[in-house]
Amino acid sequence: MQHDPPRPSPGYLVVGALLVAGGAMLFASKGIIAKRLYAMDVGFEALTAIRAAIAMPFFWAFAAAREGVAIVRATRGRAVLAAALAGFVCYYVGALLDFAALTMIDASIERVLMFSYPAIVVLFVAVQQRRWPQGPVLAAVALTYVGIFLAVGGLDHRDFRADPLGVALVLGSAVTYAIYFMIGARYTREIGSSRFTLFAMSAAAVALVLHHVARHGVEVVTRIPPDGWLWLAVLGVFVMFFPALMQAEGMRRIGAQRGALVSTAGPPTTILLAWLFLDERMTAWQLGGVALIVGGILVLDLARGARPA
Repeated sequence: MQHDPPRPSPGYLVVGALLVAGGAMLFASKGIIAKRLYAMDVGFEALTAIRAAIAMPFFWAFAAAREGVAIVRATRGRAVLAAALAGFVCYYVGALLDFAALTMIDASIERVLMFSYPAIVVLFVAVQQRRWPQGPVLAAVALTYVGIFLAVGGLDHRDFRADPLGVALVLGSAVTYAIYFMIGARYTREIGSSRFTLFAMSAAAVALVLHHVARHGVEVVTRIPPDGWLWLAVLGVFVMFFPALMQAEGMRRIGAQRGALVSTAGPPTTILLAWLFLDERMTAWQLGGVALIVGGILVLDLARGARPA
């Protein structure tokens, strides 16, 4: 007789939810720190390259300690290439687009726009399966894009708060994140989240460093002030490495669906931090747009959970 696996304790699930929420809040501080570094004349290309280079050894150490070097080296070549491709698309191309956008638009707007990626995933899946999404899913996608329109100040033509190019760059970055999500959904089942993240981050770090050296050389790095290096270390360790691990472990405990719901703590956190530290303000219409985007994500995940297995 086959027995069902034991149900996790409430404490186990609470810790998982706290890890996901904490990871989302750490990720939410990315734009705030980036703005501070830009004020120190650290360019967005240097920022992305150094951030990835600082974080990469931590990902290797964690993967080696958790799974062992032999298991990492024995990973199937096709899975390594898939993870590397996902990392190149998301954490190289997408990161450059995202941090370039932060030189043009508010940090609060950037974080809100990045949360359009679940709606983009839905559209990708619909094309892939050649099947029109169901009514609740379409409604959620519509909510998301109406929210984007409001969040960037679309109703106020006299004071269009967000730079159109910056908005386009963030939405392009959200597309790369959706691609990463879809590749990861397939290959993390085979090699696990820690190895997939390791190969993805490594490919992106190599690409970003080569990109920066080819375009700017190494002299720019020597001109970064000590305070700048401190903030870059915070960005690489506490706003890239730790939140990635926290979200991976939290998702493992509570599942991707609940994790996606809890991670909606990200945009409101960025709005609060941007208000406290950057003096950014959002109008009532823009806050309504944020609510629609978060609501669209909630509807998407609830619709996904209600679907028959």
